[in-house]
Amino acid sequence: MKIGFVFSGQGAQSVGMGKDLFDNSEAAAEIFKQADEVLGWSVSDVCFNGPAEKLTESKYCQPAIYTMSVACLAAFQEKFPAVKQVANGGLSLGEFAALCASGAYSFTDGLKLVAKRGELMDIACKETNGGMASVLGGDLDIIKEVCEQCDIDVANYNCPGQIVISGDKDKVTTAVDELKERGLKRVIPLTVAGAFHSRLMADAGKGFAEVLAETEIVSPEITAMQNFTGKAVNEVSEIKENLVNQVAGSVRWEECVREMVAQGVDTIVEFGPGKVLTGLAKRTDRSLKLFNANSVESIEKFIQE
Repeated sequence: MKIGFVFSGQGAQSVGMGKDLFDNSEAAAEIFKQADEVLGWSVSDVCFNGPAEKLTESKYCQPAIYTMSVACLAAFQEKFPAVKQVANGGLSLGEFAALCASGAYSFTDGLKLVAKRGELMDIACKETNGGMASVLGGDLDIIKEVCEQCDIDVANYNCPGQIVISGDKDKVTTAVDELKERGLKRVIPLTVAGAFHSRLMADAGKGFAEVLAETEIVSPEITAMQNFTGKAVNEVSEIKENLVNQVAGSVRWEECVREMVAQGVDTIVEFGPGKVLTGLAKRTDRSLKLFNANSVESIEKFIQE
């Protein structure tokens, strides 16, 4: 068994996430306590008690999901200390937990990065009128052509047959209508705070570059996939550049999964709330064995082979 660890992205959050881990795992509880101390507001309270509206805001959501994801990893490693992964990856925000798991920086340094990223993206959301839509099925060339025509961007290449488009809300609406006119029937507008991974996040990316420049990152001990390139990256300067570019650039998640498989990964364990990434992995490569680690119960179900 060659295992790849993957970490959830924004949108997977739910009120109550991580509470059972906090109550039953000393390692997970320690992560939540560190987060509360570092940020000066209670991440654990937002995770466990919400409200949902607060947990949805990027400045709260991003640190909450990052903390929850690393707490899941801590609880898993407490239970299965002998299990080692050969690669890490994460969807958008999840890339920060993946780099932490790879040894590129400490949990607390990553938390500070994520908190600043969330604040900057929150500001960008409020200063723009952004929207997103999911396109299921359809010709990729047509999707790209319509995005260019409507002056918006492809935000996510999630898996075969699932693309997300992003940009000015009115332009996204026009693109949705145009795609349906061209025969793509399954185009679904998303309820989001802004146009993530589009040009409307460019200012957030610039601000984040200044934060990253002051953050110490080292070359990962374990292979880490990066969304902007869809490849494993080891050079610190490239890692930082890709983290900046990812804010307003496309997430190439399907390529990240395929790169893991190319490196021998045959089993994926997803850490963090929800089961989005195991679902995307299944659609990308049906031969993969898939597990989730988002609760005490789900961690108990992991099978060592």
